[in-house]
Amino acid sequence: MDTSASIEEAILSLLSQRVPGKTICPSEPARQVRPDNWRRLMEATRAVAAQLASQGRIEVTQRGQVIDITSARGPVRLRLPRE
Repeated sequence: MDTSASIEEAILSLLSQRVPGKTICPSEPARQVRPDNWRRLMEATRAVAAQLASQGRIEVTQRGQVIDITSARGPVRLRLPRE
């Protein structure tokens, strides 16, 4: 499995384990995929999150508001879409 697919699987798996509406930090899937070198995966994790968000599979939030991760600066959170 390539790294992007592993990151996508980790994001969706972690979110499926959360109570609806709860979020994860993008570092969580990166740490799951590569615990010893997770910081190197942060750019790829944000890219995968952007792709999932564009497909409507997740939402990216900052300070509780849904945002476009491609233009976000600073910390963001990931969650499943609200129904």
